[in-house]
Amino acid sequence: MFWSKIFIPTLKDSPQDAEVISHQLMLRAGMIRKVASGIYTWLPLGLMVLRNIENIVREEMNAAGAQEVLMPMVQPKELWEETNRWDKMGSELLRIKDRHDRDFCLGPTHEEVITDLIRNNVKSYKELPLNIYQIQTKFRDEIRPRYGVMRGREFLMKDSYSFNLNEGSLQDTYLIMRDTYKRILERIGLDYKIVKADSGAIGGEVSEEFHVLAENGEDTIAISDASEFAINTELLLQDGEDINSLEGQDSPDGHGKIIIKKGIEVGHIFQLGKVYSAAMQANVQSQEGRAVDLYMGCYGIGVSRLVAAAIEQNNDDKGIIWPESIAPYEVNIVGIGYTKEQKIADASNKLYTKLTSMGYKVIVDDRKDGYGVKMKDAELIGIPINIIIGNKFLENGEVELKHRNGDSSLTQISDLPTFFDHFKASS
Repeated sequence: MFWSKIFIPTLKDSPQDAEVISHQLMLRAGMIRKVASGIYTWLPLGLMVLRNIENIVREEMNAAGAQEVLMPMVQPKELWEETNRWDKMGSELLRIKDRHDRDFCLGPTHEEVITDLIRNNVKSYKELPLNIYQIQTKFRDEIRPRYGVMRGREFLMKDSYSFNLNEGSLQDTYLIMRDTYKRILERIGLDYKIVKADSGAIGGEVSEEFHVLAENGEDTIAISDASEFAINTELLLQDGEDINSLEGQDSPDGHGKIIIKKGIEVGHIFQLGKVYSAAMQANVQSQEGRAVDLYMGCYGIGVSRLVAAAIEQNNDDKGIIWPESIAPYEVNIVGIGYTKEQKIADASNKLYTKLTSMGYKVIVDDRKDGYGVKMKDAELIGIPINIIIGNKFLENGEVELKHRNGDSSLTQISDLPTFFDHFKASS
């Protein structure tokens, strides 16, 4: 892909309503544009990152034995009334009517729809366990959308639901999903904590959140400095207490001291038990021939929120520093004088063809701009490796290899394919 052919409307300055770093950088890097409060259009660069995360999530869910479906975003009132959530969800649930004056909502989650699907199509214990997932747009009418896509009203989410015959089977699936989420976050390359949490409006007695650690996190979590213990401070504090009173206390698990961190919740897993299956009469025939209500689990991960969380954890004063696994492009070929010097253009194009054939995602900066403008844009967008082809190439065939982390070196352009072979093998 050539820079002059792709729609990347970068901005020099951050819009005034962008409060956090991820929102500022996603706007400045030309990844998103606002349509309405909490609603954004994803532009080509942002969509590439979104799809990279989506693909990692899908690969890990499939590897865990989950099966993908696509449920409707528009859901009928009648299903929500069965669980008494039509009223319980309050104004966060965006309600609409069709031309026949029938009530629907835009789905913020899909427990009712998936439970209805299973109760009508699964009849025997022999068909269990089942783990069904989707990656789909959700809508929650947040009272105060903020922080860009980190807390928008419309967002992309992977939600999955397991159906099990008994509590032991549910526990097994829950642990599989817990490990799956760990692999997803580790593949992306994020520093995270698994946090004991409140189940909230979803319900169930057991739930854990996955938090990406970042200074601009909305949640305050207490973690041990000597173990994996982590808990949302909401579950530790008494009425009126001062979060700071927790600092330095002994960890409740007996290992180390408590330290306070900020986290961005990107995932939440629940053991729902029979909350929905009992209310909606979702049951199967057991081995003994009795009708038994299903045990359910629910597992959500915010695909679009992960984009913002990755930026919050990986940036500097120049822009985004993408983890290589989700970067929109892995390599940026910066042709200095591309439009004036044919040798530079030819070398850039030849290298682009070679690296692309090796499986790399490559962009060529073929614009008329000089070195300063091109490198500022490259650093803002956060491409991991920049190959600068300019005067040194004309003089002696050398190019500069500049990593987004600041490291740089000179090498012969003819040696680059070998370097990238080693680079791919080591990563």
